[in-house]
Amino acid sequence: MLRFSRPKTVHRIALLGFGELLVLAGSLNLATHIRYFRYPEELVQFSYRMPERSFIFAVAMLLSMAALGLYDTHMRTNWFGVLAHQVVAFIVGTVFLSVGYYVLPQAYVGRGVMTIALLLGFVGVTAFRTVFLRLCDIKALKRRVLILGAGERASQFHFRMRRRSDRRNFCLVGYVPRPNEIVAVPFDQLIHGDQPLHAVIQVQQVDEIVVGVDDRRGSLPMDDLLECKQLGVPVTDLATFFERESGRVQLGLVDPSWLVFSAGFHATPLRLVSKRCFDLAVAVVIIALSWPLMLGVWLAIRLESGPGQPILYRQERVGEHGQTFWMVKFRSMRTDAERDGVARWASKQDDRVTRVGRITRKLRLDELPQLWNVLTGDMSIVGPRPERPQFVSELATKIRYYNVRHSLKPGLTGWAQLLYPYGASEQEAAEKLKYDLFYVKNHNLVLDLLILIQTLEVVLFGRGAR
Repeated sequence: MLRFSRPKTVHRIALLGFGELLVLAGSLNLATHIRYFRYPEELVQFSYRMPERSFIFAVAMLLSMAALGLYDTHMRTNWFGVLAHQVVAFIVGTVFLSVGYYVLPQAYVGRGVMTIALLLGFVGVTAFRTVFLRLCDIKALKRRVLILGAGERASQFHFRMRRRSDRRNFCLVGYVPRPNEIVAVPFDQLIHGDQPLHAVIQVQQVDEIVVGVDDRRGSLPMDDLLECKQLGVPVTDLATFFERESGRVQLGLVDPSWLVFSAGFHATPLRLVSKRCFDLAVAVVIIALSWPLMLGVWLAIRLESGPGQPILYRQERVGEHGQTFWMVKFRSMRTDAERDGVARWASKQDDRVTRVGRITRKLRLDELPQLWNVLTGDMSIVGPRPERPQFVSELATKIRYYNVRHSLKPGLTGWAQLLYPYGASEQEAAEKLKYDLFYVKNHNLVLDLLILIQTLEVVLFGRGAR
């Protein structure tokens, strides 16, 4: 059977980025001709090194859009939210270019050309992205997924991946129930019949089989699944599929054997060395760029609290392998916030937070002293956020696999901070753990870099701050 190859998600993101790179580069070229079309001599002079100038302009804007999460496959927002992110990305890109032109004056394009290029680029990117995403939303271009099973495990897929945004990379063909299985999914989505599974996938043009049966012991059609594999159709466990598509580990679907035998948890010496070098390099750069901000925060706290009051705040946190360390922050609460010695979660509109603290927490400036913890090796730039020992001892007894997050150094920022708001309860801690486990399993240098870039979006939009 001739199979129609549908583009993978990573390929679509690469195509989107490459297309928008060309649009942005073309916008600078077009802006140059619009600005100087009446002055041929100046046009010839300005067109010198135009390919390099166009490339620098396009890359700067592309990185700004990446920093605002516009290439995040797990982004969930409406068209207005996307447009708002794009506006901020172009503003950030303009600032970045303005600074860059002082460092590299040969790339300077002039205010008139820059303004026209930004307007053309914004319109061009918006139009290209709209058309591109509409094309990607065509069912014929999506992976066709068949769920083997129709019981409780399959129902978790139905209820947790039911939104259109959750299924934008694939379309569901249906559920194939197994004998003696209690059906827990909509009956109109069941695929009945006496045909073997390999025949069903050929008739339905299935691109991937996801195994979601409740009890695998003796209930899996192994010969049929092997036949499907030979036809080129991948067979994926439901927990693995959910992890890949949603960017989090669904705790209700996994067991210890899945964590042991699944891919990930890369802790090779090379990875540890590269992560440490990344931490040191980024920490030094951030300190060099942010010391005026840290000085401003120091002065603001001093002016508000008066002499004799502490500027910094040291708090015990749980780090790698459960070892505790003292984390350093700018003080954002009153000095008597926990005068009774009882640890408390921060809440919305917490009256213990000072006026300066509300601003520093919103902008994440209170966390800048943690760069010292990165330099000393207690923390990493990217990783699960460290919690207090009192909370960890309680959460570890109530939430399964909670201590797995301590297999890495805690981070200044992390995957959970990008995709989930501030957690201040047992239920929210369990939700955040899904994202932390995803990072622990899949961390690498590229993912660290992407998380670091997209942290800019968290700071600018104040997501997760409390």
